[in-house]
Amino acid sequence: MPCIRLFLAALLLLLPATAGAQRRTVNAGGSGISLVVVLAVDQLRPDYLRTFDRQFTGGFRRLIDGALLYERGQQYHAITETAPGHAAMLSGRSPASTGIVNNELGVGDPVAPVLGSPQAPGASPRRFRGTALYDWMLARDPEARQLAVSRKDRGAILMTGRARGQVYWFHEGRFSTSRYYADALPPWVEAFNARRSAERLAGTTWNLLRPPADYREPDAQPFEHGGLDVTFPHRLPATAEETARLFGYYPWMDSLTAEFALEGVRQLQLGRRGRPDLLTVSFSTTDAVGHNFGPDSRELQDQLLRLDRWLGSFLDSLAVLVPAARTVVTLTSDHGVQPLPERTRASGRPARRIWLGDLAAGAGTRLARRYLVDFGMAFGSGLLSADTMALRARGISVDSLASALAAAARGRPGVRRVFTPASLRDAPAADREAALWKNQLPGDLGWLICAAIEPGFVWSPPEQTIAEHGSTAELDVLVPIAFMGPGIRPARVRRPVRTVDIGPTLAALLGIRPTQPVEGQVLPEVAGRR
Repeated sequence: MPCIRLFLAALLLLLPATAGAQRRTVNAGGSGISLVVVLAVDQLRPDYLRTFDRQFTGGFRRLIDGALLYERGQQYHAITETAPGHAAMLSGRSPASTGIVNNELGVGDPVAPVLGSPQAPGASPRRFRGTALYDWMLARDPEARQLAVSRKDRGAILMTGRARGQVYWFHEGRFSTSRYYADALPPWVEAFNARRSAERLAGTTWNLLRPPADYREPDAQPFEHGGLDVTFPHRLPATAEETARLFGYYPWMDSLTAEFALEGVRQLQLGRRGRPDLLTVSFSTTDAVGHNFGPDSRELQDQLLRLDRWLGSFLDSLAVLVPAARTVVTLTSDHGVQPLPERTRASGRPARRIWLGDLAAGAGTRLARRYLVDFGMAFGSGLLSADTMALRARGISVDSLASALAAAARGRPGVRRVFTPASLRDAPAADREAALWKNQLPGDLGWLICAAIEPGFVWSPPEQTIAEHGSTAELDVLVPIAFMGPGIRPARVRRPVRTVDIGPTLAALLGIRPTQPVEGQVLPEVAGRR
C-alpha cells in the first residue's frame, strides 16, 4: 500500500507538469488553427458536384471554388455503408482495423440507452477499436474540446471514436445522447429541444426550390418511393408527433442539424481557446432522400440544392464565431449509391436486386437440425458470416462448407466473383476487389463467403423498393474529399485518395501524429510532405 500511495502521489505531481508541457507544445506548434470542422454528407457522390455545379450558390459552391477537391476519393473497403464509412474518416484505418464491419455491427448497445428514451435501442462506440483524430488531439492537449452532431447515432459516434465527448444525434424529435456519454443532457441541449423546431413544421409542404425546367429528371417515376407520393409537392405529416418521428426523411433535418451544431459551438466555446478544437457534423438527409427516391430523382436534386444553401449559411455563421482564417473545413461522404435497378432496367440495361440470404438461412437451418446449435449464419451487403469457431468445434470443415456456398452463389445471376477465406487470403495484392474485402474483414470475424456483383446490380432483398449502396461498385465506393482553410491552395486533383487519409492529413496540419499505426497517408497537396 505505501508503494501504491507513493506512485499515485508521483503521478499527480507529474500530470500538471505534463499538461503544461503539452500546452506549450501546442502553442509553439504554429499551426494557427483554432477549429477543425469535418462535414460528412451521407450518400454524397462526387459526380453530384459536377452535375449540379452551375446551380450551386452556397456551401458546395464555396468548396468547389475555394477548396482543394479530390474528385476521386474512395471509401476503400467493400461494405460501403454508413457505420464503416464514418469510422474510417478520422481513424486513418479501414474496417478490418476499426472493427466496424457494417451497420448491424456498428454502434448498437443495449447497455447504453438513449437519454429520455429508455425503451429505444441504445448506442455507443464500444465495438470501435483503437483511436481517432480527437484522441490524438487529446494526447497533445488534454483540454481539447469536441462536438459531434448528426441525425444518425452512427454518424455522430464513429467520427469521434471511443472518447466520451459531446456526441449528439436526433431521436424522436429531439437531440440526445446515450448513457455511455452522460447521465443527463446539458441545459443548452434541453433548451434547444424545448424550441420543438421539428414539430413546428408539421404540415409544411416540400416544393421545388427552383423552376421545374431546372431539374434534369421527370417528376413522376413509378419506381420511386415504392410508387407512393412520387410527385411534388410532398407534405410533412399533419401532426407534431408524426412529424417528429419522420422528420429525418425531409430536407429540413439538415437545416436543424446545422442549427444545433452552431448552438453547440457557441455554448461549448469551440475554437475560442487559441488551440485546436474539433467539430464533426454528419448530414443524413441526402441518404434518406436518395434511398427513397433514387439518385436520379428530382427529389435528390432539390435536396442537394437546399443543402447547398444551408451549408453556405452554416459556414457564414460559423465564421462569425470562429474566424475563417483560423478554421480548416473538410468535406467527404461515407459512401455513394447506385441507381434504382428498376430504373436501370427500364432504360434497357441489365440490372437486378440480388440476395443470398436464402443460402445463409438454408445452410443454417440444416446445420441447426443436425447439431442443435444456431451457428449465426447471416447475409448482408455481399458477406455471409457465421460462427466459424462453433462450426470447427463440432468437426465441421469450414473450408468445405465455404466452397459449397461459394459454388451456389456463383450460379446466381449478377454475381461476378465469390471469395472464400482461403481464396481471399491467396488473392494477389493488385486485385482491387480482393483488396476491398481484405480491408473490410477483421481477423477475428467469422465468415464463409464474400462476393462482388456486376454493374447495375445491387445487394437487396427482392421485395425492397429503395435505392441501395453497400457493394464494391465504383458508384458505391467513390466519394468527394475536400479541404479548405489557411495555407491550403484551391485545386482539383484527379488522382485516387482514400477517406483513411483524412485523419492523418488533419493531424499533420495540427502538428500532431496518430498515437497508433494507421493505413492512411498525409496528403501532400494539403499538408506538404510531413
